[in-house]
Amino acid sequence: MLKDTDRVVFFGDSITERGDLPGGYVSLIREKLSANLGSHGPRVFNAGISGNKVTDLIARLDRDVISKKSTLVLIYIGINDVWHFTLPGHSGTDEETYGRGLTEIISTLKAAGARVILCTPTVIGEKRYGSNPQDLLLDEYAEISRNVARENGIGLCDLHKKFLSYLVDHNPENRAGGILTVDGVHLNPAGNSLVADIILDFLENEI
Repeated sequence: MLKDTDRVVFFGDSITERGDLPGGYVSLIREKLSANLGSHGPRVFNAGISGNKVTDLIARLDRDVISKKSTLVLIYIGINDVWHFTLPGHSGTDEETYGRGLTEIISTLKAAGARVILCTPTVIGEKRYGSNPQDLLLDEYAEISRNVARENGIGLCDLHKKFLSYLVDHNPENRAGGILTVDGVHLNPAGNSLVADIILDFLENEI
């Protein structure tokens, strides 16, 4: 369970960085916890940086997470590790490096005394499952995240599974974006609200 004394860090890429804006998922979580627990509740920090992949998180782990004396860290990464395979001038992360990187981050955080929750990457495109170009590859990376969480004995918040389920029911026109994202990747207000609700429910009921 979430503790009043927790120092919670959200660690990720641009989705998390933007999550600190008004209406962003990190802001919504912070506001909900403050409304319920007041000034004596957990402190919430944002450690998201645009363009980051798992290797970038490793490089700034001490500076941006451990230095904050974090007691609970939610890792939300993986989109760029897959998406960047198709973006000109960028490179993705091979599966072995991705899994090994997640394990290294988790091990370092646990050694520093923090509890860790790993989130699966959400979506790259919102069309019917299987019709977005990177659906199958993203599935593989989500499964790597699930396996790493299980092997390391930490909590898994399966955002990927939740997003796919939501889109089945809420995208009858089979649009590429605009349901939970602004561009197939970055969250719109509905997406931010959904992520905040999923994580808050997870924090309340599953750790």
